[in-house]
Amino acid sequence: MDAVAAAGARPLVVRDLGRRAYGPVWRAMQAFTDARGDGTADELWLVEHDPVFTLGQAGKPEHVLAPGDIPVLKVDRGGQVTYHGPGQLVAYPLLDLRRLRIGAREYVCRIEQALIDTLSGWNIHAQRREGAPGVYVGGAKIAALGIRVRRGCTFHGLAFNIAMDREPFRRINPCGYAGLETTSVVECGGPSSLDVVAPALVAALAAQFGLAPVEAVKDDALPRIHADFPRIHADGSD
Repeated sequence: MDAVAAAGARPLVVRDLGRRAYGPVWRAMQAFTDARGDGTADELWLVEHDPVFTLGQAGKPEHVLAPGDIPVLKVDRGGQVTYHGPGQLVAYPLLDLRRLRIGAREYVCRIEQALIDTLSGWNIHAQRREGAPGVYVGGAKIAALGIRVRRGCTFHGLAFNIAMDREPFRRINPCGYAGLETTSVVECGGPSSLDVVAPALVAALAAQFGLAPVEAVKDDALPRIHADFPRIHADGSD
């Protein structure tokens, strides 16, 4: 990760949040987006979540088949239901699309391209699927997208399966598609470590948006996530 901004490129502050519960990070994304101004630097948060199913704004409860002991949260991103858990790299780009002069559709395409470019580094051929946002390898989904744009600024983002127990995906219709197969980077012959994949993904995302990644001080990784946000109930309410 390049700590020195390239000449003429705006910085992209990259925060490695480690492993955290979903709810407080979600609330922190909302707060960051609501508080940002015209001069606020764009950020990219990287996180590995505790097990959780999230149901997007278009999500239908019937797509959650048998959650068992895994909590289900109704959240404010686009899309249907997906699973987050250990071994999955989740990236939340917090970008000002107005400043970047791109629209929401192009934003999604650029995220998908960053994932495709990242996978190509390990000779994994990935592609888009018309009408089904995300990235696929041989017909199986390896990365899911779910975004929200508020006042021209993005939050939520992508979930990239690296080396994880995929059994929970069988408890849902992933992204609203019954029987949709999923896969992971390690199953496709790539690395099993999130620490190996993360720098490649950061570089690819930064390149897509013409930004220069700058690593945030680890000890300053949004301490408000720990305590300053309300408890999230299983139905997503406060």
